[in-house]
Amino acid sequence: MSGLLLRSGTLAGVLTTAASVRFTVWTNAMLAGACDPDTAARRILADDVGHHVSGLAAHPAPATLPVALNLLRTAGATQAHLALPVPGDPIGLAGPPPFNEAALASGEAVLLTGTDIGLVPAYVGPAVQWMVLPASSPAPADLGEADRGLRLALIEAAESLAALDVAKWKPEVADALIDIRRIGSGKGDDLAPGYETRAVKAAATARRCLAIADAALDDDGAAVTGAEADARRRALLDLAAAARRALVAACGPPSVNHPSR
Repeated sequence: MSGLLLRSGTLAGVLTTAASVRFTVWTNAMLAGACDPDTAARRILADDVGHHVSGLAAHPAPATLPVALNLLRTAGATQAHLALPVPGDPIGLAGPPPFNEAALASGEAVLLTGTDIGLVPAYVGPAVQWMVLPASSPAPADLGEADRGLRLALIEAAESLAALDVAKWKPEVADALIDIRRIGSGKGDDLAPGYETRAVKAAATARRCLAIADAALDDDGAAVTGAEADARRRALLDLAAAARRALVAACGPPSVNHPSR
């Protein structure tokens, strides 16, 4: 599973929005003129104690978020793209290899069109250190296709688990489902200005599915045989993969996801 799911080591980690998601959507809002850099920086920071960006050509020392965002805009950044790669499924990555390797190790990254750079987060307690590396921009993701893929994967996962009769939950995980249902409905838990309703809904659904898959993959459920356990795991991994694709597409630049706007 990706760093998006495991960075806290507990289910609570997937109930908060990953730093790369916040960085992507609020940078897009800033670049589109929907908010100023200070507002974007504050929303990216959220409840963390601090974020610093290292490796900016115009700022040798680690930069604070407001400084970094201003420098990125000045450097020619036009769009931000989310990447949520896992081994075997490098969703959102387009190279070069050193950046892909760093992003895979983190499980998340942000790529900036117009600058040929990307940012990879490292979580240090309640703080985030961003490393800037050369990176290629990915092809735009299709939100409609990704959303349909997630809905299909959700149906297929439910049918597979029901057929296997191994979708039982431990009591503590069943209790956590109450919190999972709240994903996307909390204050400050949505996307940034400029994102259409369907993108906001798709992002919330994707994050819920990632949380469910993460909770369910903690053990083998009620599986009795190795074959049952493998089938259950595959169904959940397929759901998580579809959810990552949907979240990447939902967080893409609104003008890319919605060309009719």
